Amino acid sequence: MVLEFVAGVVLVIVILALWSVRVLREYQRAVVFQLGRFLSVKGPGLFFLIPVVQQMVRVDLRTVVLDVPPQDVITRDNVSVKVNAVVYFRVVDPQKVIIQVVDFLAATSQLGQTTLRAVLGKHELDTLLAEREKLNLDIQQALDAATDSWGIKVSIVEIKDVDLDESMVRAIARQAEAERERRAKVIHAEGELQASEKLLQAAQVLSQRPEAMQLRYLQTLTQIAGDKASTIVFPMPVDLLARFMTSGTAPTRE
Repeated sequence: MVLEFVAGVVLVIVILALWSVRVLREYQRAVVFQLGRFLSVKGPGLFFLIPVVQQMVRVDLRTVVLDVPPQDVITRDNVSVKVNAVVYFRVVDPQKVIIQVVDFLAATSQLGQTTLRAVLGKHELDTLLAEREKLNLDIQQALDAATDSWGIKVSIVEIKDVDLDESMVRAIARQAEAERERRAKVIHAEGELQASEKLLQAAQVLSQRPEAMQLRYLQTLTQIAGDKASTIVFPMPVDLLARFMTSGTAPTRE
């Protein structure tokens, strides 16, 4: 009878010992509570819990990829767009993530949606389309500051898609076309200005050197003679007429 009792006690002790054994992997931690009060954070590896008296909540420390569903965002210039994003975060304080918030995954998801709308609503559509990296950083910093009290570290936020209405897409295309036309006109005007400046410089040089003017005159005659024209009007040099006018007499033959 005594042996049976001793065997029963030993069997109960063995069962309780096996029941109290816990093993956690490298990326896991256990938040241990004793009679409902927080005791410690244990793991990874092998440790023991007192049955009934102590309980644990398992926490995963690996990076979580959270997909933020499309959100209706009104930009600063009153344009309605649909924006979705992806958030990368991980638990850095297991105690806070269990004690401070009921469901940290759902809480982070909801906070990501509201933060996405709040940050993007402060910017215009052009900024949303052209400066996506800056907006990603702004959203990440705002979300990380809000989740710090939960023991969560938000490392990366990436805006995935920005969906516009068909009418807004056409308006942006017209704006881009108008911008290209404006740049083309500006480039053409700058070319005309540079050409006029060069022509003015050439005219000033020719006016200061009469022989250069004569050379240019001969070059023009050569070009005219090379054309297949039936009639050629031969212009009289101005300086030759000026000599006759200053002398007052026509040349005579002796």
